[in-house]
Amino acid sequence: MAYIDLLSAIHKSTQRDYLARVNDLDYPKSKAATLAKQWGFDYWDGDRKICYGGYRYIEGRWEKVARAMVEHYGIKPGDKILDVGCGKGFLLFDFTKVVQDVEVHGIDISQYAIENSKEEIKHCLQLGNAIELPFEDHSFDFVFSITTLHNLHCYDLDKALREIERVGKKNKYICIESYRNEVEKANLLYWQVTCEAFNTPEEWDWWFKQTGYTGDHSFIYFE
Repeated sequence: MAYIDLLSAIHKSTQRDYLARVNDLDYPKSKAATLAKQWGFDYWDGDRKICYGGYRYIEGRWEKVARAMVEHYGIKPGDKILDVGCGKGFLLFDFTKVVQDVEVHGIDISQYAIENSKEEIKHCLQLGNAIELPFEDHSFDFVFSITTLHNLHCYDLDKALREIERVGKKNKYICIESYRNEVEKANLLYWQVTCEAFNTPEEWDWWFKQTGYTGDHSFIYFE
């Protein structure tokens, strides 16, 4: 298990006004979180004050992440890939651009995201939950989960980490939100609308050992 940063460049490309978000009059934090946790239009394509404010495919944005993963994990034609919390499938689609004949699969709790996913891979995505993956043991050459697992309560987080370990072969990677100090903790609390697992890096390491997760990981910090 190793720490491998594949996402911070994308995360840091967004400018965030933490105080404005938490103090917004139209969508105070409790209202924004209530809407976001329905995982529907408001979460993906509603007002920016709620969450993404329009989650659209941008040429090249996710391709550099897919390419970095392909190079690091040696992903080749014919390999099977699973994205746990795939959303609209943009990263999976870019995998198909980087590696010819790669077999992609995605699962997400949001029916809206799947219905509004990339048409080219919509047939590869399915509605489901990370705590009970509908796949056989060791089904995938590479399993990854990006900014998803921190949205689970501890009892479901335990199950999800074990499930990722179960369905993967060797290569696994997850990216989750975390904090290293009180400033980052406050910023995370101000910005998030769906996070349930507020853990320091040391606490995440405990979770990995507790569940037997052997894959790689990285953290997103709100600096």
